[in-house]
Amino acid sequence: KPEYGKVVDICTRDALRELATPGLLAVMAPIFIGFTLGVGALGAFLAGAIGAGTLMAVFLANSGGSWDNAKKLVEDGHHGGKGSEAHAATVIGDTVGDPFKDTAGPAINPLLKVMNLVALLIAPAVIKFSYGADKSVGVRVLIAVVSFAVIAAAVYVSKRRGIAMGDEDDADPEPKSADPAVVS
Repeated sequence: KPEYGKVVDICTRDALRELATPGLLAVMAPIFIGFTLGVGALGAFLAGAIGAGTLMAVFLANSGGSWDNAKKLVEDGHHGGKGSEAHAATVIGDTVGDPFKDTAGPAINPLLKVMNLVALLIAPAVIKFSYGADKSVGVRVLIAVVSFAVIAAAVYVSKRRGIAMGDEDDADPEPKSADPAVVS
């Protein structure tokens, strides 16, 4: 009998582990920029993130939809129909395109919202410790160093960890095919 619970647990654990780095980057990048360079740079950072993020989200959604529609066009009999080389290519394109249009593109919107919310929440503190009687370079430097350390640690842990399927300690290695075209 299949063990669905174990599969769900593994997928949930790995998904949450992989989400830690982008989540920490979304929260810590505005803090680092704000306390390091000030409110002007924080505003410019957010403007750049919104501009680039919105364009990237639209690009991912449109390109994913295009690849999906290309497969449907070939399956309708154009360019050789099912079983042709064009169909094999569009199946690969659809495999890449579906995550683009269904997950990656729409996921950028909440990322931008988190960055903007964090920036709005820290803006009074950035202003307080940057200008006036409460100006404190030491506090700004301390917060900037801590936020940079969190970002660096998150990126280091993310890069150190394997991302391939089967990297678990209890996984048995599968024999690899001698043919480089065969993916095992």
